[in-house]
Amino acid sequence: MRRDVVALLTHGAGAAGPCRAGPGRAGGGPGRARHRAKGKATARPPSPCPSGAERPPPLPGPGLRPRPLGAAPTPGAMSGSGPEEEEAGLQEARLQEAERDWAAAKAFYDNLVSKRPRPPKPQHAITVAVSSRALFDLVEERRIYEEQGVEKYVEYQQQNENVTLKPGPAFHFVKALEHVNARLLELYPDDEERFDIVLMTNNHAQVGVRLINSINHYGLTIERFCMTGGKSPIGYLTAYLTNLYLSADSEKVQEAIEAGIASATMFTANKDVAYSDTQLRVAFDGDAVLFSDESEQIVKEQGLDKFFEHEQLNENKPLAQGPLKGFLEDLGKLQKKFYAKNERLNCPIRTFLVTARSAASSGARVLKTLRSWGLEIDEALFLAGAPKGPILVKIRPHIFFDDQMFHIEGAQKLGTIAAHVPYGIAQKYQKSV
Repeated sequence: MRRDVVALLTHGAGAAGPCRAGPGRAGGGPGRARHRAKGKATARPPSPCPSGAERPPPLPGPGLRPRPLGAAPTPGAMSGSGPEEEEAGLQEARLQEAERDWAAAKAFYDNLVSKRPRPPKPQHAITVAVSSRALFDLVEERRIYEEQGVEKYVEYQQQNENVTLKPGPAFHFVKALEHVNARLLELYPDDEERFDIVLMTNNHAQVGVRLINSINHYGLTIERFCMTGGKSPIGYLTAYLTNLYLSADSEKVQEAIEAGIASATMFTANKDVAYSDTQLRVAFDGDAVLFSDESEQIVKEQGLDKFFEHEQLNENKPLAQGPLKGFLEDLGKLQKKFYAKNERLNCPIRTFLVTARSAASSGARVLKTLRSWGLEIDEALFLAGAPKGPILVKIRPHIFFDDQMFHIEGAQKLGTIAAHVPYGIAQKYQKSV
């Protein structure tokens, strides 16, 4: 038996081996097909096996594993097949082997255990992509970049990589998202429907160490990075299955909106305000944010009286969706997971509609639209044209979305972190800063 094994190892596929009783096989294994495909004729010693016995399969060629005994021959390796068919069979075998290796690697990764929460799979997650200038205060670093160029900027970042960056306008919002994740993991430890934060930045990779150090300093769970080295990261938003993109760069946000991705430009509040540590609070404007700008077009072009008339005539016709409707829908799905566990009164998510509409004259259509979408809003505030800033001070949202810059600026002055959504007809009447 040992001599037979040595013979196989020494002489390869042509070596004689022990015989097994059984019907003969036509053609042979992948090793034989590979030799025939190259057009080489190989002299084979006469078989020592008696008629009707079966020789063990030859050793496989490079990159292939032995075919299990009794398995069907690989397509293309059949007796009488031409070189092209045999090569196709070999390619198919290699593809199947690669797929098995990938499945094994994926299973290994999926079964890894860690005390640190792992990010959910993108297809299940609500992905929020945040730029480095939205997450952290990089005003000084930006000045160096604009005045001295990219090389000095990178050098400064590397020299200060152990200096923790201060929070930026999206920081408290991200912290609130992660609190919601922690609560979800308590109630649904095996569920992956939760927020996944991605750092989406055109920073160079050399700057990544300082960003990582700052993220770890604050205990943030941000595992996915996209650093594009000076190129626009917008093309990666779709690949990352992004649900919401927040940036301090209005041009990139406009580009993302045009690509159909919910996006907003972040603005820092002019006053320090205490934000809730236990509840994510998100405030939305209505027209051109949750809803389309259909009604706002009438206001801008025909005046308020025509607008009121239009809304009353179309009260039972739902408004078309706006760019942030999908994100409100995502928040609603997570809220229902808490409701299912009898946590409605202790839900860590609360949503607000803060609109300049009048309730009696044009509010019914808004509420009926939300109802038709199957969405709930926790609080609806119709201001009939009054300033939004004082109301937002009472709400203290982690983020407030609006399409008009004068509302953004009014919110900023009173301490609200606001996010401008550059969508709809209002953009023709203003220049985004």
